[in-house]
Amino acid sequence: MAKPMDFKIYVDQACRAAEEFVSIYYETMDKRRQALTRLYLDKATLVWNGNVVTGLEALTKFFDTLPSSEFQVNMLDCQPVHEQATQSQATVLVVTSGTVKFDGNRQHYFNQNFLLTAQSTPDIVWKIASDCFRFQDWGSS
Repeated sequence: MAKPMDFKIYVDQACRAAEEFVSIYYETMDKRRQALTRLYLDKATLVWNGNVVTGLEALTKFFDTLPSSEFQVNMLDCQPVHEQATQSQATVLVVTSGTVKFDGNRQHYFNQNFLLTAQSTPDIVWKIASDCFRFQDWGSS
């Protein structure tokens, strides 16, 4: 009987972490891009529309090339990743989708997947281990 409640607590914690993270991530992307890499692990990997970027230095250079943005998240889903798959590291899969305008250009649909891992500082801080962003413009004309 204890197992289902434990799992529900784990899921609830993952959902709270994901909601807080998504709010911080997209606000930082839109308004304080220079601070965005603070949300990533040192050896994090980003796949942006099929282009791979690894490590904080490369991420900083990449984000500097992007024009200003206006993200609107329309959907958020999350789930904890089983500890057997992550060597007992607390990990959450976060999936978002919505729309983005870069530098006032036309709106694009996007989806983005994050793997977040809990980092122990005085408090728990969730950092991005893996990030996959993809435009979904196949449905627009």
